[in-house]
Amino acid sequence: MKIYIKNMVCDRCRYVIKNILLEMGIQPVSIMLGEVEFGDQDLDDHQLQAFCEKIEPLGFELISDKKSRLIENIKKHVIALMQQPENTEKVKLSDYLSKQLFHDYTYLSNLFSSVEGITIEQFSINQKTEKVKEFLIYDEISLTEIAYRLGYSSVAHLSRQFKKVTGHTPSEFKSLRDSRQRKSLDKA
Repeated sequence: MKIYIKNMVCDRCRYVIKNILLEMGIQPVSIMLGEVEFGDQDLDDHQLQAFCEKIEPLGFELISDKKSRLIENIKKHVIALMQQPENTEKVKLSDYLSKQLFHDYTYLSNLFSSVEGITIEQFSINQKTEKVKEFLIYDEISLTEIAYRLGYSSVAHLSRQFKKVTGHTPSEFKSLRDSRQRKSLDKA
């Protein structure tokens, strides 16, 4: 049995889901972004309901229909592409998603836009921007290296896109970060 979970986008999400399942006495075979595999073990309706009640307050939800699963898979693959340690070869997002998800990119794009209200490209840009923020906060590599790792054609392109999304240049963002301590999301 396999279940699909919406908003499961990082390793911390996997950790939370695993702990909930173990707390319920359920041993998953594998937990990946957006999905949990139970092998031959099936969960009964009572277990699924109890699981839903535990994950929904945390911002997760089970996905039952194929289109929703496909949208979550699109998100999962875009995020995975951004998380690759070094994306040295330029990967065209449309080709990558079509190859990974076995669907024509036009279909994927139209489906994603109609449900999410933004394009796949904008979602990808938002994910890249978050990755740039992460690099800037940790301040371990230069802006040139960030641009290279994330597949930008130049630092200027990265800066323009970053400013368009955040309203700040990367340098302004760094100085804002330096001038105030980060607050935990639950304390904001």
